[in-house]
Amino acid sequence: MNNSSRRTLNTFALTMITISSVDSIRNLPSTALFGSSLIFFFLLGAVLFLIPTALVSAELSSSWAQQGGVYVWVREAFGKKIGFLAIWFQWIENVFWYPTILSFIAGTLAYILSPNLANNKFFLVSVILIVFWSITLINLYGMRSSALLSNFSAITGLIIPMTLIIGLGILWITNHHPLQITFTTHALLPNAHDSNIWVSLTGIILSFCGIEIATVHAADVKNPQKTFPKSLFYSVLFILFTLILGSLAIAIVLPKNQISLVAGIMEAFTAFFQAYHLAWIVPIIGILLVIGGIGGVNNWTIAPLKGLLISAEDGTLPSLWLKENRFFAPVSLLIGQALFVTLLTLLFLLLPSINESYWLLNALASQLYMLMYLLMFAAGIWLRFKYPAQIRPYKIPGGKWGIILVGGVGIVACLGTIIIGFFPPEILHIPDLFDYELIISSGLIAMMILPILIGWLKTP
Repeated sequence: MNNSSRRTLNTFALTMITISSVDSIRNLPSTALFGSSLIFFFLLGAVLFLIPTALVSAELSSSWAQQGGVYVWVREAFGKKIGFLAIWFQWIENVFWYPTILSFIAGTLAYILSPNLANNKFFLVSVILIVFWSITLINLYGMRSSALLSNFSAITGLIIPMTLIIGLGILWITNHHPLQITFTTHALLPNAHDSNIWVSLTGIILSFCGIEIATVHAADVKNPQKTFPKSLFYSVLFILFTLILGSLAIAIVLPKNQISLVAGIMEAFTAFFQAYHLAWIVPIIGILLVIGGIGGVNNWTIAPLKGLLISAEDGTLPSLWLKENRFFAPVSLLIGQALFVTLLTLLFLLLPSINESYWLLNALASQLYMLMYLLMFAAGIWLRFKYPAQIRPYKIPGGKWGIILVGGVGIVACLGTIIIGFFPPEILHIPDLFDYELIISSGLIAMMILPILIGWLKTP
């Protein structure tokens, strides 16, 4: 099969992949916890993180439009070893993130079948493993089948439910139903004395992660130099708009202390539809949310592995991991990843509560992802100096000072997110902060040492 026959992704398909990878209705309950001040945090998070990430990704993806995404950019800037470190962080972050998004899928299914199952760890673990191994099987049939699932899931399981909950929220307000939050100036601005203020901002930044993920599909994209910047622009607007309004819709209908991180979205839909005597619609919504969650997992199942595969081709991993099938799917990496996720998912059986398990894995995943972003922003800045003559179809304005400003803002946001990740929100009532921080620290150190050993020992 020649290279041109592999280019199956246009602007629409790439935008759908990006939106369904980043814009997750699953994130809405965690951001709804912060009430009406979430508007402030979303806008601040967009300025500090989402927009810098999109701008740097647009420049790098149009300038180095080849398969591999973040790995290629960091490799060009700092060499193979650091490039491997970057793609490792992007991949391993997903391994820790999979159980959280899959627990959302399981929690939604539980809400349809029997709400009590949402707190049954054995049910959650069983659903997580069945869904993830099924998605792995789909991705073994290549990018075309994966993209079809992404497009279908983005429209059916994300755009439709997200539009619906936003519409229900607007209808709730216009019909003068009681609101759980207020929209006064005092409520909209964060309380500077609130110890959770920076934890709130971290939660928002986490909901923006992944805007660069579609860039690993460069070999599958038609006219990547123009397609990537357009797709990123459309995605940023859609993501910011829907996350703000969707989070507010949950915050206005559910009391803060009753929002579940796993089943909160279904609880919100139930509250809305019961008020309008349309409770029969809730199971249908649940099915749509499951489809959307599956689509999000599908995008992340294959995308980081594309970069890891390019890194392996550069000699960072044993040749065993280079194996592809006739659909150009990285067989060894997909199966190895599924086995890793299977082991990690068993943590749900060990930790004392679902919400604690959910937040701990989410926090660790976010810190690992921030390490990748640190390398990406640094690469964006350094490549301007290292290759000033490189053709850049899209270029951040302002010359070298422009990229320094944009990348520098992103770096500061990443460092802040890593530090704040050690402090969980008070609403979770985690009994032993030391144990929480010990687990986070141990996981972070282990996941940093392992790729350094692999990359330094294997790569010449």
